[in-house]
Amino acid sequence: MKTEALPSKLVKMANHKHTRKLLAKKIDDYIYKNLVNDASRDLYKVQIRRYQFLSAMLHCMIRNTNKGYISRDVVKKIIDVFVQNNLIEKDEQREQVIETFKEKYGEYPPAFIVFSPTQKCNLKCIGCYAASAADVSATVPFSVADRIVREVHDLMGSRFITISGGEPLMYKSEDKTLFDIFEKYNDMFFLMYTNGTLVNDEVARRLAATANVTPAISVEGFEEETDQRRGSGTFDRILRAFERLRQVGVPFGISVTATSSNVQTLLDDRFYDFYFKKQGACYMWQFQFMPIGRGKDELDLMVRPQARLKLYRKWEELLSKKKYCLADFWNSGVLSRGCIAYGRSGGYFYIDWHGNVTPCAFIPYYVDNVHDLYANGKTLADALFSDFMRNGRKWQRKYGYGNWSKPDNWLMPCSIRDHYETFRNSVMTGNIKPEDEKAMEALESQEYYEIMKKYDEELESLTKKVWETEYLNV
Repeated sequence: MKTEALPSKLVKMANHKHTRKLLAKKIDDYIYKNLVNDASRDLYKVQIRRYQFLSAMLHCMIRNTNKGYISRDVVKKIIDVFVQNNLIEKDEQREQVIETFKEKYGEYPPAFIVFSPTQKCNLKCIGCYAASAADVSATVPFSVADRIVREVHDLMGSRFITISGGEPLMYKSEDKTLFDIFEKYNDMFFLMYTNGTLVNDEVARRLAATANVTPAISVEGFEEETDQRRGSGTFDRILRAFERLRQVGVPFGISVTATSSNVQTLLDDRFYDFYFKKQGACYMWQFQFMPIGRGKDELDLMVRPQARLKLYRKWEELLSKKKYCLADFWNSGVLSRGCIAYGRSGGYFYIDWHGNVTPCAFIPYYVDNVHDLYANGKTLADALFSDFMRNGRKWQRKYGYGNWSKPDNWLMPCSIRDHYETFRNSVMTGNIKPEDEKAMEALESQEYYEIMKKYDEELESLTKKVWETEYLNV
């Protein structure tokens, strides 16, 4: 398959069911040849995992297109934004923006940001990081939110943003909602984490009309686990949201936090079959629960190292055998070549509802705030060059991002979750500020430090042999 022909092949695949299977096979072969070859600097097993993930994404899209769950308009938008503009044809203006950034700052810009424009939420989930502060009404003004998106687009050359919360569908400022952002920046694609309970007929219709947003709807397992953490009746409301999105052809995914309470459910094929096959999910993101505070209840929710390794094996199986598009931002570190925080090239940084700029949604510490930056005539780019952010990128390069052919253990990719001692001693700086009281408590608690350190040591003892025998020595 010629590279230039890929977008038209994808469009044909979406529009013509009788040729879809043949075209899908050609596209799958194209992905394999481009990712698995001797010219790649990646380890062979890393190449295979990256291929399997994209292949699974392709098969999930085909499966749901065959069922009529995805509209042609949305498929065309995905092709235009991701494939045509980013993978095939070079947008000269965008390329110039990226090179200008590199010339000015000495590094390439991050690929995207995660932005939580409001802390408001209609649910109160147990252990939620967004609910940890006393002020639950914090919202970024629309004029500032618009500038953030514009700078990501114009200064960093990115065409992708992840929206989180709080509950994004509750965002309202200056008589504007997020749909004003989605419609204005129609050459960008947005992934929106939502609890799904506010996806009514009107929201579904507008998502279909913009055709550049995919909702990732949060669950904890089946009905029992979801309602236990998110509130009675939440699961039924989520199922109704799925139905509305299927009816209008908006592709959606699932977001699930792995905890000690639901880990057995996440090790069961029935969980994945239910969401991918029966409900029509196109993808699933898993998160390892990160205890933000030192409270015993939070620490007890962590998935223990043995169970985490089992989840890794389940991920391998689901990706290769069932072709379910699934990624765990900890266990799937090989897909991204390690930690993607701190605004690294190909990675991201996070902006919360107060405007605080943190390395990641799970690192509750910051140096810069967008309101202060803008008041002082600066831009988002300036937040990437504090010592805190630089230290994180330095650690990433040393740990493996600077040497793809022989990286350290990418089964432990997270700087704070998997290397807490290093985070405290080598990444943190004296001028960081905690986002809330719990984040401060964690810094001051020796017990928290020891628990996290012990967890990492146990995880390393379990994954080191896997990494060496199945990745480095293959």
